Amino acid sequence: MNNFFLQIKNLIKSFISPKVNRPWGNYEVLAEGANYQIKRIEVNVGASLSLQMHHRRAEHWTVLSGLAEVTLDENIFTLKEMESIDIPLKAKHRLVNAGQTQLFIIEVQNGDYLGEDDIVRFSDIYGRV
Repeated sequence: MNNFFLQIKNLIKSFISPKVNRPWGNYEVLAEGANYQIKRIEVNVGASLSLQMHHRRAEHWTVLSGLAEVTLDENIFTLKEMESIDIPLKAKHRLVNAGQTQLFIIEVQNGDYLGEDDIVRFSDIYGRV
């Protein structure tokens, strides 16, 4: 898709529904291109995204505010404001709000396909498959 059509698509998205609600909070696509997408993610207190992986994209997470617990394969990390982590292609990962306030992160995705259907869930407290 060429740049002009991506700009039109982004403009339409911003008027229709900038936030996409999920059981754990919401996300908003801030920018996207042929091989990248940038999201602002808000995770509710006590909430958790599924333990998941992606076949076709890697991610980079930066904590804007709050306290994040990140599972990356067999390791668990705690990230504070302005700390970040790389999530490699095909790595099992999970994001948990480990604090007492809303967790806000910026997620930068890159890969040859960035669709939501590239999520392989291993476990999910909300029963999603």
